[in-house]
Amino acid sequence: MDHYLDIRVRPDTETTTAHLLNALAGKLHRALVTLQSEDIGISFPRFRAEAPSLGEVLRVHGSRARLQQLVQLNWLLGVADHVAVGEVLPVPGQVGHRVVRRVQAQSNAQRLRRRYIKRHNCTEEEALERIPDSVEKTLHLPFLALRSQSTGQPFLLFVEHLAVQDQPVPGVFNAYGLGASATIPWF
Repeated sequence: MDHYLDIRVRPDTETTTAHLLNALAGKLHRALVTLQSEDIGISFPRFRAEAPSLGEVLRVHGSRARLQQLVQLNWLLGVADHVAVGEVLPVPGQVGHRVVRRVQAQSNAQRLRRRYIKRHNCTEEEALERIPDSVEKTLHLPFLALRSQSTGQPFLLFVEHLAVQDQPVPGVFNAYGLGASATIPWF
C-alpha cells in the first residue's frame, strides 16, 4: 500500500454528503468486485467517531498499478459530477497505520427470533423467552447505507477505524475495501 487516491464529495444543495458518499461507496464496491480485488483498501480521513460521520473524503489505498487499474474502469459514471477525484499519489513518509473494518451487530431482536424459530422449529413464545429485547445492541459508529447486490435489500455497513499503530499489518481487504486485520496507511 504505497499509493492512494482521494475522492472528495462536493457539496450539493439537492442531496446530502452522506447520500453521495453512499452512492460512491456502492459504485466502488462494484468496481472492486469487477477487479476481484483483495489488495485495495479504503479509509475515511475526515471521519468523526463522536458525530458519528464518515466525512466527505473517501481515500482508496493500494499499489500504483492497482489504483490506475481502478481509475481506468471508469466506475464513477453517475456520480462524477458530484465528486472531485485526486491523482494517484505516493503515500507520504512517516505515517501511522490503521485497521478500517466492518462491524456487524446482531441488533434486531425480532429478526433473531424469526431465525431461531426457523432453525429450532419452536413457537414464537419460546423464541421470545430465549431471545429478550435486551439482546439488541446499538452501534455508535459511522455507516454507509448500501443495497445488497445479491438480494437487493438495503443494509447499513458500519465502519470502525481502530487505533493508529506504528507498523503496517499485511492482509486482505473485502469487496468493500475493508480489512479485518490488514492496515492502511493513515495520514
